[in-house]
Amino acid sequence: MKRIHSVILFSVLLLFVTGSCHTTYRSTSVHFTDYRIQNGSGIDSGLNAMIVPYGNEVNKSMNEVLGVAPVSMEKKQPECDLGNYMVDAFFNMAKEKYAVQIDGAVFNYGGIRLTQLPAGNVTRGKIFELMPFDNLLLIQKIKGDVLQQFLDHTAAGGGWPLAGITMQIKNKKAVNVLIGGKPLDPAATYTIANSDFLANGGDNADMLRAVPRETNGYLMRDALLDYTARLKSQGKAVTANIENRVTNAQ
Repeated sequence: MKRIHSVILFSVLLLFVTGSCHTTYRSTSVHFTDYRIQNGSGIDSGLNAMIVPYGNEVNKSMNEVLGVAPVSMEKKQPECDLGNYMVDAFFNMAKEKYAVQIDGAVFNYGGIRLTQLPAGNVTRGKIFELMPFDNLLLIQKIKGDVLQQFLDHTAAGGGWPLAGITMQIKNKKAVNVLIGGKPLDPAATYTIANSDFLANGGDNADMLRAVPRETNGYLMRDALLDYTARLKSQGKAVTANIENRVTNAQ
């Protein structure tokens, strides 16, 4: 059973302000009425006829097959194939959409909204399940010492998906960090593909708030959609490998 609450405004007092041409409306009473809709309630054929075409179009769009995953991809830490697939999409699409060299990409582990992307057809709807939020894909030029702080933060969280960057976790700190195969330089500046959520300090990434960012309004979900469709157009499967991007130090 569902309950629909409606607010009905029964009367409005029209006030005239002396010497003014403005009219002000002020409610004098508000009443609430609850309407119960039960399974036995009849279907409004007119409303149903209006809604069905829209539902059909949405279903058609969401069921569009963008690619095929030969094996299931899982959400795990410190590294997972599902996270690698997503962050690779952000890394590659950021390079294209911003037309600059991207040194690395990072995605917060909690942002992976499915525990598994099952083998088989990868539909538009499945990408929406995987990335339901309208987060922006942006770039930040981050000094090496701040990037180290951020990677330490990801290490303390058990490891987040990375592209272009490898590291080990020791005592909840990021060690042996390599960017483009070279040791992280605290004095250097790196261009990192990131989300507006993290850039604004989300998931306790407060060290990124003061770092300038560049955005063109491109959504991270669109990056996944475009990247997945491109793999299909190139005859490639939707997959990613475990590459020791993030490991626990022995």
